[in-house]
Amino acid sequence: MATLFFRQSGTTKALGDAAEDAALAHLQKAGLKLLERNYRTPGRGGGEIDLILRAPDGTLVFVEVRRRGNSRFGGAAASVGGTKQARIVFAARHYLMRLGREPACRFDVVTVQPAGLEWIQGAFDAG
Repeated sequence: MATLFFRQSGTTKALGDAAEDAALAHLQKAGLKLLERNYRTPGRGGGEIDLILRAPDGTLVFVEVRRRGNSRFGGAAASVGGTKQARIVFAARHYLMRLGREPACRFDVVTVQPAGLEWIQGAFDAG
């Protein structure tokens, strides 16, 4: 787990953007290439994917970034529950329809907490 230091002041949006920036920098350092950021499906009730990247082996990686100021209520990873996963999967399917072919895919979660950044590969699946 990489240690990061974030100022705990600022708007929720600004803190979330800073967490996404840190996650993206970490993933790019690991060799992943950014394809999309903040991909949203059209209409109400759809989903959003924070980062879509391509791994060096060609796998399409859909990444949810979660920031928490403390570990109460299970911390950042625990906040990616079934409903959030379903919305991410919905958005991923929408994104894949645009490609015309379906490459190998996985769903990762990057947590950003006071203790540092953790990259959870294959955090959940589309099932």
